[in-house]
Amino acid sequence: MKLTFEKLSEKHLPAILEIEKTTNSSPWSEESFRNEFRNQQSIFYVASLGPEIIGFGGIWKVIDEAHVTTVAVKEERRRMGCGWEIMVRLLDEAKEQGMTCSTLEVRAGNEGAIKMYEMLGYVGVSKRKRYYPDNKEDALVMWLYDLDKWEAPSRA
Repeated sequence: MKLTFEKLSEKHLPAILEIEKTTNSSPWSEESFRNEFRNQQSIFYVASLGPEIIGFGGIWKVIDEAHVTTVAVKEERRRMGCGWEIMVRLLDEAKEQGMTCSTLEVRAGNEGAIKMYEMLGYVGVSKRKRYYPDNKEDALVMWLYDLDKWEAPSRA
């Protein structure tokens, strides 16, 4: 089955709130997600396999920068390339809308996500000490430069 994407809307909230509370130890509130579909500077997609919503991701457009705000995939659907496909969709859309670079923060201990971001072209540039409120874990700050010239690499 092929992964499909839709822009975030009201109808997606129950499913993404369920994913959020099971995948994020500092989950976003319902109101935070509602703000995403009202925010003109947000690019936010929901990913589905058939009728099942399996993940989502969002970017904020800040001048010429695409700031990745969140990416989540259902636990049982991880390691299947869904996070990769969500990121490629977000970056392609950001590039089409004129963004020239992208940045994100990722938990310093999330080796799988860091590896995926590196494969997409991001580089770690600094750390934010004690960034995450739930356990005070550091965040690795990563940048993808030259998004305007970026092409999605093949997933290895």
